[in-house]
Amino acid sequence: MTYKDLEKIIAAGESAQVEFKESFGDAVIESLVAMANAKGGAVLVGIADRGEVAGTSIPFNAASSWLNEIKTKTSPSLLPDIKFFAYKSLNLAILTIPEYPIKPVSFKGRYFLRVGSSNHLMRVEDVARSHYNTFNTSWDYTIAKEHSLGDISLEKVDNFLSFANKNREIALNDPPVSTLRKLELLRADAISKACFLLFMKEESLLTTIEIGRFQTKTLIKDATRIKTDLFSEVDAAFQFLIKHLSKKYIITGKPQREERWEYPLDALREIIINAIVHRDYSCSSDSVIKIFDDKIEFFNPGRLFGNLTVARLLRGDYISTIRNKQIAGIFKEAGIMEKYGSGIGRIIEAFRNSGLPAPKFRELGDGFLVTVYNETPQKTPQTPPQKTPQKISLADRILSVIASNPSLTRIELATTLSVSPETIKEYLEKLRKADRIRRIGPDKGGHWKVLSQ
Repeated sequence: MTYKDLEKIIAAGESAQVEFKESFGDAVIESLVAMANAKGGAVLVGIADRGEVAGTSIPFNAASSWLNEIKTKTSPSLLPDIKFFAYKSLNLAILTIPEYPIKPVSFKGRYFLRVGSSNHLMRVEDVARSHYNTFNTSWDYTIAKEHSLGDISLEKVDNFLSFANKNREIALNDPPVSTLRKLELLRADAISKACFLLFMKEESLLTTIEIGRFQTKTLIKDATRIKTDLFSEVDAAFQFLIKHLSKKYIITGKPQREERWEYPLDALREIIINAIVHRDYSCSSDSVIKIFDDKIEFFNPGRLFGNLTVARLLRGDYISTIRNKQIAGIFKEAGIMEKYGSGIGRIIEAFRNSGLPAPKFRELGDGFLVTVYNETPQKTPQTPPQKTPQKISLADRILSVIASNPSLTRIELATTLSVSPETIKEYLEKLRKADRIRRIGPDKGGHWKVLSQ
């Protein structure tokens, strides 16, 4: 590096691939790790954050001692290139690191990623994604060590084949087990995580979807919990939605009247499919669908994948990257999912063609929320404005919720009603003593019976 090159770098300031530090220490190593996990870069030691050249103390054995410290504090061990310069009679050091081929690299057990001119602590899902991307794979491709081929329904595999062969030029005519091997869902007699989720024989908490029809924000009229294989979940979730949607008949002058649902059904089904395919199944949260009078909310664990943002999603100017490559591939084989990345556009267009507001998409916590709206007019309160409407007591709200879903646990009740588990415990005991409810069966696996409301 020449004197002029150094001046240009200092004048340009910090960036995704340049960092200034006044002295060597942990902050330098953290930046090297963050850059190694991104596109590589250089840390200039002896320069303040604002680009003021201050110089630094460089011991006689600086190169070897710094390298040794970097090696011991990083995993896999980093070995940056270190060069020393005299700039305006001041000592500077430049530590350069390329993008590391096997990611992610950690610093003292923590993982950092260079984003812009700062280092970001990587979340668990970022660490996992970085690892999978290194080997051009995904979470669902990895082996499900806790499950085996005996947990798979070969009948469900056969059902998948019957759908897939309708969409293939060359049919898959192998037996189910051979087909699983051909599709890499079964490798060395071990099933992948995708294989288990797609064709599980029994129910599993891993795929839980909670769906409720709400009368108010807290009062549930009807609810169900789905925890089956992914193919079955599409139909089960869709049928529950249909059960609680209304439709009207339009007179068009044709011999038959036109039937119109309050939401475009194809779009709702597309939202469900996208949620199931793109869900982060490594997250402990459940997918949740809430049906209200004027809207439906679809919450799914897992933020937008990779570098995708909501703005780019809506513009459609992105290359689709897949969180669950095997699951998406199998859904596409079955003809359930079309071209990757085209679903959002179809959903928005369907609502526009139905004369409804465009759906809203946003990241919420560690998940993604889609909200769709119908044309239900807002009801005008019949109570005179001077009168304050009576509030429904917490006890009555608890009774209403467990009447519609007797199997809810204390924690689930607390979450539904937005109160603490301790408060729920206290009220349940009061209701039991007042002979308004009775517990049938043990704490685990039992249910509530409402005796009087």
